[in-house]
Amino acid sequence: MFDPISLSGKMNRRDLCKIAVGSTLSFALPGFDFKAAEKRGPERRKSVIILWMGGGPSQLETWDPHPGTKIGGPGKAIKTTMPGLQISDMYPLLAEQIESMSVIRSMVSKEGDHERGTKYFKTGYRPEPTTVYPALGAVITHQAPNPDLEIPQHISLGNTEFPARGGYLGGHLDAFRVRDPGKNIGNMRARVEPPRQNRRLENLNIVSQAFQKGRTIQTQKTLHQSTIDRALTMMSSEQLNALEIDKEPESVRKAYGDSPFGRGCLVARRLVEQGVHSIEVNLRGWDSHANNYTGHQTQAAMLDPGFSSLLKDLKARDLLDSTIVLCIGEFGRTPKINPLDGRDHWPTGFSCIVGGGGIKGNVIIGETDPTGKEKKPAEPVQIQDLYATILQKLNIDYTKELISPIGRPLALSDGNPIKKLI
Repeated sequence: MFDPISLSGKMNRRDLCKIAVGSTLSFALPGFDFKAAEKRGPERRKSVIILWMGGGPSQLETWDPHPGTKIGGPGKAIKTTMPGLQISDMYPLLAEQIESMSVIRSMVSKEGDHERGTKYFKTGYRPEPTTVYPALGAVITHQAPNPDLEIPQHISLGNTEFPARGGYLGGHLDAFRVRDPGKNIGNMRARVEPPRQNRRLENLNIVSQAFQKGRTIQTQKTLHQSTIDRALTMMSSEQLNALEIDKEPESVRKAYGDSPFGRGCLVARRLVEQGVHSIEVNLRGWDSHANNYTGHQTQAAMLDPGFSSLLKDLKARDLLDSTIVLCIGEFGRTPKINPLDGRDHWPTGFSCIVGGGGIKGNVIIGETDPTGKEKKPAEPVQIQDLYATILQKLNIDYTKELISPIGRPLALSDGNPIKKLI
């Protein structure tokens, strides 16, 4: 199994933890701080929650409306608690919670295809045939592992076609996927009593050892034994309760919304409290080539309660200072409305919301042309610059270079932090 080493060549405690994450020792090391998960406020170790909008939401029907114009469509805009910011009237709950966050209205990309755009915006690097880049969550887990965790450190909630991967850092950093968050924890518990479970494991061990004979390298590459060991540790851990929401008050569950995305946002808050640092919550269905407006109304009915309740909860529990929240998709939608009342792919000048974790709030970056004639937005922002900003706020050196499996030095990010957000 390949695991890159920093160019410094020095082996320190962090390096040992990086190795341990990919081995069966990952849960056996002593913790740096056993009280880390209980801390509140800025002294807490930071987490990142990415709300991934799969399919590419329209900037005009979310965070950059232009009502009353030729490109604005039938939507309206509403005031928010952020001075000077108006967003789509589909988001009345978020409008009340958006202060302390920032809005970028000038994200740009050169990828107009879903898969390529997703890989670019999840990794900060454009796809290329010779290198599989790691997602931001994998980079964070690799650079700042939490040895106190007995559950996965990089978790993806909700269904997605293109999940976050470990890339050249290794498959052990792929996001652990929970397709129906808050409902399907049953398959993470043993279904038989301990004696029968132990007999099954003994039999499995006999089969595994027989298979490994003469296949040492092959079995190491599959992570077979490591996966079994980590799964068994997780299944017996009380930390697994973070994935359950049944004991949350009904009013809280109702506020987030009974959708996979709403439940995912609630689980994400619980995972942050448990000490998980890299979480992705997925909401698919934004690819609105037809009936764009009604499609976005359907999506907003899930995004608005989930996103707003997440922010409200993080603030109330003094966790937003240590939790970066990013809401983004792979691109936006065209200013022009097509004959099917839809909007097509638009990788030039779209929007995202980012904040928390020390990122400066109440900032609006960029501006798009309300006539739709000018493609290039004011103050264009590249995804690698946004990720360099996030890594810097996590106290991770974004310029640090790792050696890829083919011996190529690669920086964690080749962007530069956005000055307005730091």
